[in-house]
Amino acid sequence: MSKSTQYTKKVLDHFKNPRNVGTLEGKGVAVGRVGNPVCGDLMDIYIKVSDDGKIEDIKFKTFGCGSAVATSSMITEIAKGKTIDEAMKITRQDVADELEGLPPIKMHCSNLAADALHEAIKNFREGKKGPIELGETRFACPAGDVKNVIGLAKFVGKGVFNGYEHPEQFRDKRVLVVEFDQKSVEFALELTKVTGRVILLSPLHELAVNDELKTKVKRSDIKHMKQAELVEVSGHSEVEKVRIHDLDENEEYDLVVDSVIVPA
Repeated sequence: MSKSTQYTKKVLDHFKNPRNVGTLEGKGVAVGRVGNPVCGDLMDIYIKVSDDGKIEDIKFKTFGCGSAVATSSMITEIAKGKTIDEAMKITRQDVADELEGLPPIKMHCSNLAADALHEAIKNFREGKKGPIELGETRFACPAGDVKNVIGLAKFVGKGVFNGYEHPEQFRDKRVLVVEFDQKSVEFALELTKVTGRVILLSPLHELAVNDELKTKVKRSDIKHMKQAELVEVSGHSEVEKVRIHDLDENEEYDLVVDSVIVPA
């Protein structure tokens, strides 16, 4: 397996068995949200602060890869019981160290948990609840960390497509759609009208969409690959194959595809 994407046992444990998933409401609650606008990780950290300034409860909701889920889970364990001043000193490196390391390509764009925690504390101090709508996301990932998928930028326009338009151009092609939101799943379903070879790649065990869409996917010809992430795109002049990281088995394998569709 490529050392660049190998996860430690502790990372996989927090991914498969995340701690403190959920939301919080009421007095003393604030939310911090950060995200990576390019690769799609989105993270909410909820804190409940006691009258003496301690984080008495903390929850998270995250959509993203294995590292994003694991770092969110870990930071809830690190921060719980600390004062907000102590919690503000928790760094991305602290989270990675507690997880016994993260793959280098995941360190900057998926390890956003400390940023989300700091955002929640900032909102609490300013008397704000925090973002409620997705449009209020603060993007914390440096712009230079483009996608973190090897070869992706090289093949834009040569088999890699940003966004969900013109399904007819994929007629009879082998298409990999990276799940990001409801639009990506709806587009994968649209593609089944022009090709019988659609793969929907999801980082989580369940699609992050409503039950109606989940049912449509199950009844379609889409091959739904769960708990998996895209790590590399390769080929000669155009895309010929992709490398997939199976988060459940912590193994990598190649798939032959003609097109890869990622968020715009």
